[in-house]
Amino acid sequence: MGRSRLFDSRTHAVRKDVADIALAGSIFAPHYARPEMRSISVASCPLHTAPQQEAPAGSQLLLGEDFYVLDIAGGWAWGYCGHDHYVGYVPEEALGAAKEATHFISASAAPLFSAADIKSSVNMTLSLGARLTGAIEGDFLITEQGYVHRRHVAPMGTAFSDPVATAERLIGAPYLWGGRGAGGVDCSGLVQIALELSGIQCPRDSDQQRAELGAQIASGEPLRRGDLVFFSGHVGFMADESQLLHANAWWMAVVAEPLNDVVDRLRPVHNQPILSIHRLAA
Repeated sequence: MGRSRLFDSRTHAVRKDVADIALAGSIFAPHYARPEMRSISVASCPLHTAPQQEAPAGSQLLLGEDFYVLDIAGGWAWGYCGHDHYVGYVPEEALGAAKEATHFISASAAPLFSAADIKSSVNMTLSLGARLTGAIEGDFLITEQGYVHRRHVAPMGTAFSDPVATAERLIGAPYLWGGRGAGGVDCSGLVQIALELSGIQCPRDSDQQRAELGAQIASGEPLRRGDLVFFSGHVGFMADESQLLHANAWWMAVVAEPLNDVVDRLRPVHNQPILSIHRLAA
């Protein structure tokens, strides 16, 4: 059987030598592998497009997130992310045993202390959305890796009511291609992490988000907070009727700025800067 015309290598785990067994009925491969769930054991980890440190990062995994391994060779694990099925490579050393998270980082960033004391040394800094397994005792969540103040975490299953407010926590964060908040974030990563923490499943890239999220609104309809504005290779949230909140390479940061300014900036190279505007279900 030949490959499906809907085949997308970003979310279909298939190589010339092996493929996810879930694809056996639709994609031919010499071998099929059953995924083994593991968890990210470091503060963050780029998801590389090839098994090399120099390879571009297509995305980023945070502490405690699930990664489904299909193959390990030469110190690299190949597979897909549990939250969005995005395919890539991570260093084998970044993986630990699969764990069921109990809490996630609800602040824009949080120190992981070496002791239950805010004056103790910091083992690592965790980013918004990182997952942890532990129990609250006093003012701290106690985990195998260290201690996080209870004001910086929320129980798994907690859903924020306003994804834009979540994204606004990252205003000023540097722009980072492939980033989802650790050390920086890109445009679709900002949208993804904000929606996921609001309980809304979200694909990784802006074109996938345009295809799957919300309903397109008519041209000229007044904009609202939370509307998603799609450009060629770019996406952002409307913070209100006129301000676009987005991670962008122009400012190299997450900023809120007038949508009209963004359109004017893009008009010299794009006849139609805005491709569509989508509104999520209330």
